[in-house]
Amino acid sequence: MTEVYAFDFDGTLTTQDTLLQFIRHAKGTAAFIGGFLLFSPLLILMKLHLYPNGKAKEKIFSFYFKGMEISDFQACCDRFAEDRKDLIRPQGWNMLRKAVNAHAIVIVVSASIDNWVRPFFNDFPEGSIRILGTQIEVTDHRVTGHFLTSNCYGKEKVKRIQEILKGKREDYDITAFGDSRGDQELLAYANTGFYKPFRER
Repeated sequence: MTEVYAFDFDGTLTTQDTLLQFIRHAKGTAAFIGGFLLFSPLLILMKLHLYPNGKAKEKIFSFYFKGMEISDFQACCDRFAEDRKDLIRPQGWNMLRKAVNAHAIVIVVSASIDNWVRPFFNDFPEGSIRILGTQIEVTDHRVTGHFLTSNCYGKEKVKRIQEILKGKREDYDITAFGDSRGDQELLAYANTGFYKPFRER
């Protein structure tokens, strides 16, 4: 069987949610706090499971980044990954590197926007890690504020992995790592699942 390692990003390979950290990095603390105060009723509904997670995230993303030139947005994503390497969990990074060195199929599957997830892995050989994140819509070189794909959360993570693995499910031995409700389906789909791994002892 072909070995596959699937890693959630936020909270699993990182110590914090990178959406929040990216907004603060890109827009500053004052704008970050102001925006989340504005959206606090919506966030409460989301936490109570009365409003879809993906729609809430899309509204917040649109508020901060709609109309931005994609080149400027990507440059901001690149700077964020370079400046915030402290977010990475060393034990998770070591496991990721071992999987790459073993020539396994290595996938990072995340609800975060892949524009800022991908640059965190620039030091790895090109093509050695597949990044499956939420993708954003761009029209006339500007961020529209909408998502091009479904929010990569829950069942969507399994769907996205199935789209890139060819052949039968039994052809793959999948090891998955996750830390939240959004990873439950991924962990259940794997042959071996690890919940909240890579915590420092």
